[in-house]
Amino acid sequence: MARVLLAALLLASPVAAFVAPGTGVTTTESQGRAVRLPLEPVEETFDEASNSNVLSVLTAGFGVGAVLGWLNSRKQQLVSTAAAAAVAVAPGAAQAMVDYDGIKYLGGTDKVDINNANIQAYRQFPGMFPTIAGLIGTHGPYSQVSDIYNIPGMDDKLKNIAKKYEGNLVCLPASPAYFIDRINNGLYR
Repeated sequence: MARVLLAALLLASPVAAFVAPGTGVTTTESQGRAVRLPLEPVEETFDEASNSNVLSVLTAGFGVGAVLGWLNSRKQQLVSTAAAAAVAVAPGAAQAMVDYDGIKYLGGTDKVDINNANIQAYRQFPGMFPTIAGLIGTHGPYSQVSDIYNIPGMDDKLKNIAKKYEGNLVCLPASPAYFIDRINNGLYR
């Protein structure tokens, strides 16, 4: 409260500014030639009463009091409006899938889900990363593990490497939360 009154008092007080004095003459341009005109000193006279500062401070004080009184009487409305604005601006909670049953097959064990695992999960199997892992990640979804042998462009050499690790591959239903991140999961060093 004291800060508000101090601010109102400072705003209501008269302000003085420094103006550099002139040289006594000024030049004006008239029809292409400069003419020097002498400056005449002008005396400033103030007819204000000495109590005008007191009156302005009182007026500012009454104005601040009126505004604070109005705010106090409208406190309930102000608080409810602010609360409604805060609720409207606050983001809602995201419906995250917390318990995914196949999380262990996304690279945490020696078994890899061919529908949902990122290609980085295939690094544990020599020869699978990046070529075979990239082929598996860019195709699918698969209904069984043997579907990976039907990928176009996979030659017999790559199929033999994949057969070597077929026991380490599982095929779970494609989950929208993980299927989209099979090639690039956005995790960078």
